[in-house]
Amino acid sequence: MFTGIVEELGTIAEITDQGDAVRLTVEAATVLEGTGLGDSISVNGCCLTVAELGEGRWTADLMQETLDKTSLAGVVPGDRVNLERAVTVDKRLGGHIVQGHVDGVGEVISRSPSEHWDLVEISLPAHLSRYLVDKGSVTVDGVSLTVVEARESSFTVSLIPETLARTTLGSRRPGDLVNLEADVIAKHVEKLLGAYTPTIANDEEE
Repeated sequence: MFTGIVEELGTIAEITDQGDAVRLTVEAATVLEGTGLGDSISVNGCCLTVAELGEGRWTADLMQETLDKTSLAGVVPGDRVNLERAVTVDKRLGGHIVQGHVDGVGEVISRSPSEHWDLVEISLPAHLSRYLVDKGSVTVDGVSLTVVEARESSFTVSLIPETLARTTLGSRRPGDLVNLEADVIAKHVEKLLGAYTPTIANDEEE
C-alpha cells in the first residue's frame, strides 16, 4: 500500500524485452534506503516488486498484464518516473490509500498555468467516471491529488508548485498518457451497495 506522496524522481536506466515480459531497471537513491529483494516500489503509480538491487539502481519484472494496462509500456531509457516505497505503519498518511493497482490510462487534455498553480484536465475511461467526485481523491501517475471538477469523460486537478517540482506531472503535456487509480474505498462501497440494489428494485415493483 502507498500514500501517493512521491519520494523521488527516478530515471529509467535499462529496458530488457523478454518476449512476454520486460525487465525494467531504474536509477534511484532515496527509495533504495532500507529496501530489500521482494519489497514493493510504486513506479508512476504501478506497484512493482524489487527483483534485483544494485548500486544506485533496482530492477523489476513487468508482466504482459502490466504492459497492457499501464503507461509503463511506453517508457524509454532516460524517462523520469515517480517513485514511492510501500508505506510503513509508523508513517503519516499524507495522501490517501493507494494500492498501486492501475485502473486505467488517461490522457492529458490541457493545462492552464497560473501564477501559483497549474490547472490540468485529464481524460477519464468511461468505467472510472462513477468513482470520481468533486473534492474526492484520485491517483495520477502515483501522485495523490484532489479532484477539482469531475466531468463525464474527464476531470481536472490543480498542481501546486511542490507537485510541479517534485513529480513528473510538472512536465506532462497534452497528449501524454498517465496512469490512473480511483479511490479504493469508492469501489468497495459500490460493490457492497450493489448487493442491495436488486432487493430495492423488487420492493418498488411490488
